[in-house]
Amino acid sequence: MYILGLTGSIGMGKTTAANAFRHYGVAVYDADAAVHSLLGPGGKAVGQVGDAFPGVVKNDQIDRKLLGPKVFEDKGALGQLEAILHPLVRAIQYEFLRQAAKRREKLVVLDVPLLFEVGTDKLCDAVAVVTAPAYLQRLRVLSRPGMTEKQFAQVLKSQMPDAIKRKRADFLIQTSMGRNFSLLCIRNIIEITQNQAGHNWPPPNSYNGH
Repeated sequence: MYILGLTGSIGMGKTTAANAFRHYGVAVYDADAAVHSLLGPGGKAVGQVGDAFPGVVKNDQIDRKLLGPKVFEDKGALGQLEAILHPLVRAIQYEFLRQAAKRREKLVVLDVPLLFEVGTDKLCDAVAVVTAPAYLQRLRVLSRPGMTEKQFAQVLKSQMPDAIKRKRADFLIQTSMGRNFSLLCIRNIIEITQNQAGHNWPPPNSYNGH
């Protein structure tokens, strides 16, 4: 099974790219969706996060609007939150890969915003980076409801710069040249990777998803 990492900075078009992989029949793991499920109603992380950050639980789920200000500019608090979430997210990711291997999938995609930052690239046979010029990224992000310059700057600070991601990429998906061009990039990546042998599954014994 060939594991392709998919990543890209905020506003680059990664979600659209992930949906295109799904459209072409590739199984995609969504790290953001995993976090949402952990923090959503009855999620596995609700109790721990609620204990660590009193007052953020509402209706048996984490209220992100209440949690956000507590971790937004506090590195210690953010680290505390990540220490709770990351092992749980890795367990969901591991189970996704296990089930995909069971189904004998030739190619799977790990859609992880902080793929390089958290070291998930080490589990991948190759990495595709979704990219666009900085001016377009800025336009896209600042057009989002409620997004401010300050928040945008904060998010950029927490992410590896696009230029470094591009240097570390095996494939680039350029999203500034129209939908058809992006889809062509994705189809080419699938054609190149789906019949290649993967070398990272099953993982070494040291990686057990926890």
